[in-house]
Amino acid sequence: MYPNIYACGDAVGTYQFTHTAAHQAWYATINALFGPFRGFRVDYSAIPAVTFVDPEVARVGLNEHEARAQGIAYEVSRYELAELDRAITEDQAQGFVKVFTPPGKDRILGATIVGQHAGELLAEFTLAMRRGMGLNAILGTIHAYPSWADANNYVAGSWKKAHAPEWLLAWLVRYHASRL
Repeated sequence: MYPNIYACGDAVGTYQFTHTAAHQAWYATINALFGPFRGFRVDYSAIPAVTFVDPEVARVGLNEHEARAQGIAYEVSRYELAELDRAITEDQAQGFVKVFTPPGKDRILGATIVGQHAGELLAEFTLAMRRGMGLNAILGTIHAYPSWADANNYVAGSWKKAHAPEWLLAWLVRYHASRL
């Protein structure tokens, strides 16, 4: 190793994507400038990957195969783009958004999107993973209607619905019935 040589992109040999090379370049620059004081390691925890075919295929983090192979317990929340108003109006209503979370938790382990604009839709999940935000944060974000990004909101909503506290819902029914 030569401590005065910094590399990024294909020369590093990890993820061979242009966007990853730009990410590595930032770290290489900072380390070249400030390395004697403090070294920084590239964060590869949430690298998006998109295959630009029709329809697009995009993912970040773990997929089902990887989670199973690593023995990681997970739940799947899925939203079909056939239900998305924007996809319907653009006659592009095929595909899905799939998010993997630990059982009972909203922390995002990974996301896979197949459909139009999958690469753009993936950015919200990449950001959430990098910043430690879960599906509740996505659900709490206002998404313009009708937009493709609404699919992210709806998949978060499907996770929330599957984890609704039944005891609280039953109590609310009784409470509001008593107010009539």
